Amino acid sequence: MTDPILPPDQCTTMADVRRGVDALDRDLVAMLATRFGYMRAAARIKPNRAMVRDEARKATVIAQAVTQADATGTPPDVVADLWERLVEASIGYELAQFDARRPDHP
Repeated sequence: MTDPILPPDQCTTMADVRRGVDALDRDLVAMLATRFGYMRAAARIKPNRAMVRDEARKATVIAQAVTQADATGTPPDVVADLWERLVEASIGYELAQFDARRPDHP
């Protein structure tokens, strides 16, 4: 039997904290895999490469994450930075996927 994953406010040892962080990291990677799956779908669906970068959508996604962070007591500036990097990485991934599917579109 494995030790339970406790909510942060119930952790009393560093082992409790590390179990929780490790479990959460596994969940985050799984969620990122799903998010990048949506980027593959977007690359498949968008008819032209110029549609991949959408600055208005990028700003909306980051603003929504910052609002959610603020509402949950998570540092909004940290979330803004993480989401900037996540969205840019997603755009790069989507461009690569688009190009791989359509080699005639550099």
